[in-house]
Amino acid sequence: MSTTPADGAALSGATSEPASAGRGSADGQMSEGTDSPGGTDLARQLGITQKMVVAEFGFDDDADEDVSVAIEEFLGANLVGEDTDEVYDVALLWFRDSDGDLVDALVDVSTGLAEDGAVWLLTPKRGRSGYIQPSDIAEAAPVAGLSQTSLASVSPDWTGARLVPRRSGPPRSANANRSPS
Repeated sequence: MSTTPADGAALSGATSEPASAGRGSADGQMSEGTDSPGGTDLARQLGITQKMVVAEFGFDDDADEDVSVAIEEFLGANLVGEDTDEVYDVALLWFRDSDGDLVDALVDVSTGLAEDGAVWLLTPKRGRSGYIQPSDIAEAAPVAGLSQTSLASVSPDWTGARLVPRRSGPPRSANANRSPS
């Protein structure tokens, strides 16, 4: 299912280039093991570790490319785009209030997510064009089968909400915490 913003551009942005097009070295390759201090800090803040597969969705002209580049440099690899068949550990979803239905976008992004993966919903900060009310995120996440666990400031203009798949274990009974008599 593809989400299309009001302006008709695809969720991944106005271009058909892969998520990482134009980033990295002049030959398009990421340098192995590059680890800039800013990239390390941001990756740690987002729970990203070496060897993880990170996918990027909704990147457009207004997104903060420095965030994507810092993560690529930390990983030493390009971010995968939304057309990937790979299972990914982390999804970065750039989303604005004009990008369509948030529940649909979250469901779409969750499709390729690893069982223990996380979605970072990246939205413009309060006062910026495209700002999304926190209550909208709080309402959309559970409908999409996700739970919000934390927030992070990822750049001067963007904030992130960490969303993880809800656990589907057996319901806890009222007697589960009682000691046997």
